[in-house]
Amino acid sequence: MAASCDSLLLILLLCLSAQAVDRSNFKTCDQSTFCKRQRELKPGQSPYRALLDTLELSDSRITLQLINDNNKVRLLLELYRLQGNMTRVKINELKPLKPRYEVPDVLISDPLTEPLSVVSQDENSLVLCLGGKERRLIVSAQPFRLDIVEGPQVLMSLNSRGLLAFEHLRARKDTKSESEEMTGQESVEKQSDEDGQIKEEEDKPGMWEETFKSHSDSKPNGPSSISLDFSLPGVEHVYGIPEHADTLKLKNTDGSDPYRLYNLDVFQYELHNPMALYGAVPVLISHSTERTMGIFWLNAAETWVDISSNTAGKTLFGKMLDFVQVSSEAPQTDVRWISESGIIDVFIMLGPKPTDVFTQYASLTGTQSFPPLSTLAYHQCRWNYNDQEDVKAVDQGFDEHDIPYDFIWLDIEHADGKRYFTWDPIKFPQPKDMLQGLMDKKRKLVAIVDPHIRVDSGYKIHNEISSQSFYVKNKDGGDYEGWCWPGNSGYPDFTNPQMRAWWASMFAYDQYEGSMENQYVWNDMNEPSVFNGPEVTMHKDALHGVWEHRDVHNLYGLYVQKATADGLIQRSGGVERPFVLTRAFFAGSQRYGAVWTGDNAAEWGHLKMSIPMCLSLGLVGISFCGADVGGFFKHPSTELLVRWYQAGAYQPFFRAHAHIDTPRREPWLFGPENTGLIREAVRQRYALLPYWYQLFYNAHHTGQPVMRPLWVEYPGDVATFSIEDEYLIGKDLLVHPVTDEGATGVTAFLPGKGEVWYDVHTFQKHDGDQSLYIPVTMSSIPVFQRGGSIICRKDRVRRSSSCMENDPYSLYVALSSQGSAEGELYIDDFHTFNFETSKQFVHRHLSFSANMLSSRNLSPDSQFSTGSWIEKIVIVGGGQPSSVTLRDADGTESTLEFEFDSTHAVLTLRKPAVNAAADWTVLLR
Repeated sequence: MAASCDSLLLILLLCLSAQAVDRSNFKTCDQSTFCKRQRELKPGQSPYRALLDTLELSDSRITLQLINDNNKVRLLLELYRLQGNMTRVKINELKPLKPRYEVPDVLISDPLTEPLSVVSQDENSLVLCLGGKERRLIVSAQPFRLDIVEGPQVLMSLNSRGLLAFEHLRARKDTKSESEEMTGQESVEKQSDEDGQIKEEEDKPGMWEETFKSHSDSKPNGPSSISLDFSLPGVEHVYGIPEHADTLKLKNTDGSDPYRLYNLDVFQYELHNPMALYGAVPVLISHSTERTMGIFWLNAAETWVDISSNTAGKTLFGKMLDFVQVSSEAPQTDVRWISESGIIDVFIMLGPKPTDVFTQYASLTGTQSFPPLSTLAYHQCRWNYNDQEDVKAVDQGFDEHDIPYDFIWLDIEHADGKRYFTWDPIKFPQPKDMLQGLMDKKRKLVAIVDPHIRVDSGYKIHNEISSQSFYVKNKDGGDYEGWCWPGNSGYPDFTNPQMRAWWASMFAYDQYEGSMENQYVWNDMNEPSVFNGPEVTMHKDALHGVWEHRDVHNLYGLYVQKATADGLIQRSGGVERPFVLTRAFFAGSQRYGAVWTGDNAAEWGHLKMSIPMCLSLGLVGISFCGADVGGFFKHPSTELLVRWYQAGAYQPFFRAHAHIDTPRREPWLFGPENTGLIREAVRQRYALLPYWYQLFYNAHHTGQPVMRPLWVEYPGDVATFSIEDEYLIGKDLLVHPVTDEGATGVTAFLPGKGEVWYDVHTFQKHDGDQSLYIPVTMSSIPVFQRGGSIICRKDRVRRSSSCMENDPYSLYVALSSQGSAEGELYIDDFHTFNFETSKQFVHRHLSFSANMLSSRNLSPDSQFSTGSWIEKIVIVGGGQPSSVTLRDADGTESTLEFEFDSTHAVLTLRKPAVNAAADWTVLLR
C-alpha cells in the first residue's frame, strides 16, 4: 500500500513539475494578512514618541522608552555602537505578555561594543557620538526617528517616513475569561503612561486566524508583526536580500509586491519576480560613488521588503537642520522591512567601502567555510543514477572521453524506500564497493539526506526521533506530519540542539551503514518542503518547543545544514573539512557549506539569471554558489548545454544536474564536437583550481566574496553599478559568459581607466574603461586577466583534482600599464583542518616590478612541505629580455631558457624548477 501511495504521489508531482510555477500556491502580500495590514500604513507622521527622560546610559548601550501615542503601548529602544563602524538598533515591547522570539545561533558571538557618549540633549533630541569627530546618531523625540550623520551628510534615517509599526501581543477579546481580563488589565496598568492606559484596538481580518486555500493558521498569539523604514539619501542602487530570480540591482516595488523572504519549495520558478524562493538572507547593500553600507535585519519570520525611489531633503526637520545640508533634488532610496513576528534587531554597517561592509557582516555572522579543494572541481549529478552499475558506467564514461570530474551524486532513489541513511538493497547492494571503486580513482560521491523522515515503525531513524520526542509538534502537541517524497513524513526539530547533536551522530560510519570517508552529503527540501502544507511548507502554528514555526521558519534550513556539517566533522574525529550542499539557507549559512539556485529550467533566461542570483548571494556572505548546469527541468539544446558548461566552469559551485523525466545528458551524449567543447570548458576549470582555492581561502579569512559584481572593485564607476551579465572572480579575472542563443558576439565592459586587460586565451591586450565587442564561436568563453595580476594555474589536467595535488604550477603574470604585477599562491593538504589547527600551509606573495619576479613567504610561522614546483612562468605585456636569471633562496643563480612571442608580447620561461614553497627571484635583463 505504501509503495502504491508513493508511486501515485511521484506521478502527481512529476505532472505538476512539468508546468511553470503555479502562483496560486504562494501568497501575495495582499493574501499575507500581516503584510497587507502593514502596507496599508502610509508614510506620514509617526505615532511613536521617544521618552527622553527614560534614558539610561551604560558603557555598552543606551536604552530609552518609546510610546505609541495612539494606543499607549510602550517599547524599549536599545542602541549599541559596535566595533568596526557598525550600529545596532533593537526595539521590543517594554513588557510583552510573553517573550518575543529573538534569533539565536546566527551571530558568531556577542558583537563587541564601543562606548556611546551623549554629545548634547534638549527637550526633543539626543545627539550621540559614533566615533570620530563628525559621526553622530541623532535621536529625535517627537515624532521618533533616528538619523546617522557624518559631518554635513545624512548617511541613513530610520522611521523618517513614520512606518515604524509594532503589533503588541494582546489577549483575544472574544475568548478572555474573567481571570484573563484581570491579567490583561494588570498588564495594561504596567504599560500605562501619564496620558492613560493602553487603548483597545479594533481587530482586523486575519489577526487571530488566517486561511489560505484549504489551510488554516490558528494564530494563538494574535497579531505580532513589526515594520520599520530606512531612508538612504544619495543612493540609487541597492542589492542583496536573496533569494530571488531577479536583477542584481533591486527594483522599485511601488505598485507591485514587495520582495518576499520566506523559504519555499517553488517548482520551476519564474524569472524577474519578487516571489520567495528557497533561501532568505535579510541583508541589503546600498552603494553610491560616495559610500557603501549594509542593513542586516535579524529576523527569521516571513519578511517582506519594499523598495521605493524618492528625493532626499523632504523629511528633514528640527535638530537635523543644525547638522546637515541636503539638496531636495538628491536621489534617495527608501527601504521598508516587514516581518510577521519577533523583534526589531537591525545591524547598520556603515562601510564606507564595499570591502568594509563585507568585513563588517563577516564579523557578525562568520565567513564562508573553507571547502576541500575537490569540491571546487566538477560534480556530475542527476535524479537519479539507477544503480551501482550505472554509477560505474558513468564513471568510466568520463575516463573514456578524457573529461575530469571529482564527484558523482545520488538523489533520493538511492535510499531504501526513501529512508535516508539507507541504501536500496537491490540497486545499491554493496555501497562500500562502489565507494572504494571511486576512491581508487581519487573520486568521491555525494548522497542526498533530506530532513523529512518516513513514518515507518520498521525504520530506525524514525523510531529514534519519535522515541526521543525530537519531531516538530503540531498545534495540539502531537508529532507534526506531512507529505514529502517518502509519503507520510515527520520533520525533526532542528532548532533543538539535542536533536541536532543526535542527527550529527547518525553520520558516524557505524551508524550510517555503507558510508565511507569519500561520501559527502546533500540537504535538499529543507525549507522545509511539505507537499500538502500551506504554500508547500510547514504550518506556521506548528511548534518547536515553546516557539511557533512562524518565528523560526527561515532558520530551519540553516540548522539542517549545520547539524549535517557537524556530523561529517565528527565522523572524522574533527580532522576532515566537510562538504554539505543545501537548498534552504539564512544569514550565517555560509559557515556550513554550499548552496545552489534550486530547480531551474533548461532555458536561456535561466542561464542568464544564474549570474545575478549568485552575485547577490556573494554580496551577503555566501560565496559557494552555483546553478544546475544544463537546467534541472526540461531538456537543453546542445548549444544551451555547451554554453551552460562554459558559464558554470567560471562559477564557484560547478555541478550538472537534471530531472528524472529528462533524457540522459552526460557530456559525451551530444556528438564528438560538443563533447570536445564541454571537455575544454571543464579542463579550464581544473587548470584554474589553484586560483579558486586561494580565493576561497581568502574568503574564509576576510569575508570578501569570490564571485563579485564589477562595482565591488570599481566602486566609483557608475557604469558598473547595474552590470549583471559579466562579473569578476576575485579581482583579477573578468568573465562574460555567452548567454544568448545563436550569439556571434558579446559586448563586454572592461573597467578601470588607465588599466589594461588581457584575453586569457590569446593574450591580446585591451585598455580598460571601454565596451569591447568580442566575436564568439561555440568554443569561445570570454575571460580576461587584469593587468597587474599574477594567477597560478595547474596546466597538467588529470582525471580528478586529487590526482593533481602534487603537480607543478604555472604562473601567469599579466603586467599593468606600469609594468608591475602581484598575486598569491596558497597550498595545504587540500582537505583537513590542519591549516587552522596546526598552521600547516604555504602562503606566498608573488610580485613583479623593475623586471624582477619574486616569491616571498606571507606566513613565516606556518609549516608545510609540498612536492609541487614551478613548471612555467608566462609574462604578458612586457618586452623581450636578453637573458633571464633565477636566483634561489641561498643566492645561487642559474640561467633560464625563454621564448618570446612579439605578436602579443608574451615571454615564456620554462622549468624554473623551484619548489612552490621556496623563496626565489627571477631577473630579466
